[in-house]
Amino acid sequence: MLDDSGPHSGPYGGHLFGETDMFIGRITGSIVSTHKVDSMVGQTLFVVEPLRVDEKNKDSLKSTGRTFIVVDTVGAGVGEVVLCVQGSSARYTEETKKLPIDAAIIGIVDEVTVHNAQVYDKDGEE
Repeated sequence: MLDDSGPHSGPYGGHLFGETDMFIGRITGSIVSTHKVDSMVGQTLFVVEPLRVDEKNKDSLKSTGRTFIVVDTVGAGVGEVVLCVQGSSARYTEETKKLPIDAAIIGIVDEVTVHNAQVYDKDGEE
């Protein structure tokens, strides 16, 4: 479901694939914190902008204009499109189960296809 409106819209304008705490986004920056709780030492923090299908052309992804701070669990980098989870789901991995977090990167996106049309391809990016 690609509807970005209604009572089940997410905090950033709707979910890409229906009701879920999972979303895709682009890493737009990183965060460095020298003073933090011990459990967060060694964790990589990124700024992620959630993405959604362009409602006009349905042929690309565009930013929602929001940002999240996420913990990286897969070795992603700035500029990559990533799969994220938020809420309690962010603490379901072995790497994150004891961390005080609300969002985590759990995958690097290679491609997105919606209604048999490819809207994102990692290899086709500029």
